[in-house]
Amino acid sequence: MRRASLPLAGLLLVSGLGVPAPALAQRDPAALELIEQLRPRTRGIRLPAPADATPPAAPVAPAAVPSPDLPATPSPGFPPQTPAPGASAGKPEAAPPVASVAPGTTAPAGVAAVSITVTFPSGSAMLTPQAEATLAPLGRALSSPDLAPYRFRIEGHTDSVGDATSNQRLSERRAEAVRGYLVAKHGVAPGRLEAIGLGETRLLVPTPDGWDEPRNRRVQVINLDD
Repeated sequence: MRRASLPLAGLLLVSGLGVPAPALAQRDPAALELIEQLRPRTRGIRLPAPADATPPAAPVAPAAVPSPDLPATPSPGFPPQTPAPGASAGKPEAAPPVASVAPGTTAPAGVAAVSITVTFPSGSAMLTPQAEATLAPLGRALSSPDLAPYRFRIEGHTDSVGDATSNQRLSERRAEAVRGYLVAKHGVAPGRLEAIGLGETRLLVPTPDGWDEPRNRRVQVINLDD
């Protein structure tokens, strides 16, 4: 019996065997961790109500009671102020929680992002086998159904060794190399990935010029749809 073939783009070759990349990500702890870090951040998560739940009745405003010190009706153009539910009189309402900067990144606050230290030969944009092994979980995460609807920016960053102009060009080439790897090896659609270089302009670890800091030689991935 002839077996149906799977699309080549949906396979990730592991030890010579074709394994669907999305299925692999579901049992890969490293990929799952990246999926969680790159999911869009939400503010004020609201849990869904049970299907059989009865919607609460609309609140009824209490009758206004005249006060000897205050007028019974508000001044024209200013509606009456009603304290928020659960708020005490005279106390400001608590602000909703805001997501902080993603740990280990220089991304804006509240944006889903991750930084990955990638090994390149000195002054080169060629990915080493070690670099590809480091990027493999990212490829499985980006090709998973969890992140398939989103677009991402691949940022190249360098340390402060060398002149700024050379580092800028090098970071651009390295970002493009990572993007090419994700497209060619993991089937991520090219239109979902944007590659830019930022050189030494956004150091993860602040250092003086000429300082060799491996943590600054990194690739940062940012969710553009967050």
